[in-house]
Amino acid sequence: MSDQPKLGDRSDAVELIANTLTRLGFLKNPTNIFDENLTQGIKAFQQERGLTATGVINEITARALEEARFKLGDRVLLFNPAALMRGDDVSNLQDRLLELGFNCGKVDGMFGAITEGAVKELQKSVGIVSDGKCGPATLISLMRLVKTVSGGASTALRESVKHAVRSPALANKVVVIDPSWGGEFTGESQNGVVESEVVFDLAQRLEGRLIALGVNVVLTRSANNSPLEKERIQTANSVNADLVIALKVDSYKNENANGVATYYYGRDDKGVRSVVGERFANLLQREICARTDLLNCRTHAKSWELLRLTSAPAVRIDLGYLSNPQDAKRLASAAFRDQLAEAIIVAIQRLYLSAEADAKTGTLKISDLRRAGLRN
Repeated sequence: MSDQPKLGDRSDAVELIANTLTRLGFLKNPTNIFDENLTQGIKAFQQERGLTATGVINEITARALEEARFKLGDRVLLFNPAALMRGDDVSNLQDRLLELGFNCGKVDGMFGAITEGAVKELQKSVGIVSDGKCGPATLISLMRLVKTVSGGASTALRESVKHAVRSPALANKVVVIDPSWGGEFTGESQNGVVESEVVFDLAQRLEGRLIALGVNVVLTRSANNSPLEKERIQTANSVNADLVIALKVDSYKNENANGVATYYYGRDDKGVRSVVGERFANLLQREICARTDLLNCRTHAKSWELLRLTSAPAVRIDLGYLSNPQDAKRLASAAFRDQLAEAIIVAIQRLYLSAEADAKTGTLKISDLRRAGLRN
């Protein structure tokens, strides 16, 4: 964004960024000059937060830095539907609540209605006013309580159990497909391919096949519109989705970059990750690589908002690089997009199969799912 600090700038905004990074341990000395040391500090911060390590202050990084400024106890936390409070203090509160067995959903750093409900339950259990606000009295009670959950994070256990009781049948499940509109090269052709067109075509191929298996499919956009990310997240959450799948194609200044990568929600600095999201990402990556000749660029934990703020397990698949002539040629092929669609659908089904009923990677076909009655 043009109004964000950039390399060479000297300003109060740069100084605030440097002070925040210094306090967090990513920079040795504060400065008001956007130099190479500050760039490296930003990259280290981005890497730990599960963001793309570019060293550039974009909107996402600026928001993450703002959230990182708050420690638990710095302010009273409360639920404000008009403008949700967000920050590391909220994440720390959610961590502590989950450790004590109070369900506040994902550790997403957003003080929403579920977190408010968990605070109220905590307050009731310790005999203080149950108003859902995390102020001094609630914090004191929180610090005094002894951890009651051991042997694994309760949020991960809860997510695993919730997934385990779901039927293996795909019928009536809700899958949200989010075809990217494009980033830096929005609407531009690279090696004869336009990202928004390729991923929307793949989304439609997925939609048709999933509907045939009895799945309720929601696309976050049509062929000619591009909702904001927050609107797409709202769409996914409003339909009570079982899964969210974001489709994207990458691009890089070096045309040698190529291959497929899959991302799920996770933050290594918090020890938090979506158990189901990680498993689904691994299944997708393995199925796609077994059925195509795309280079395996592995799965990765990220805290991008589409992954973090969706209630359902969410993944993003980067299906190759348009800047790479070979990847672009593959993606331009309708037959190749059919291969991708089959790989994704089989990965969805495998996510819901028990270990005993599962099959080897790359062996199941959509016709097998129909014959097995898994659409009912």
